[in-house]
Amino acid sequence: MVDFETVDFKNIPFGRNNFIEIARKKAILENGGANEFISISRGYFQADDTKRYKNSVTVPLDEDIRKQISEQLMNI
Repeated sequence: MVDFETVDFKNIPFGRNNFIEIARKKAILENGGANEFISISRGYFQADDTKRYKNSVTVPLDEDIRKQISEQLMNI
């Protein structure tokens, strides 16, 4: 079993009730090990302001990969 912990997150609102959430998360394993990663999720706010998520992708913390992704986002 794996537990997930959100270390930090930022929301980028767009449209009427939509957001993109960029979060640093930690997967905590039963044996005490842990793995950190970045999660990019798209979602929306319901009428009672609770978040609902539609899609998500994870990115390793590797600096080179994050740099390549940010460069490609700016170039596309």
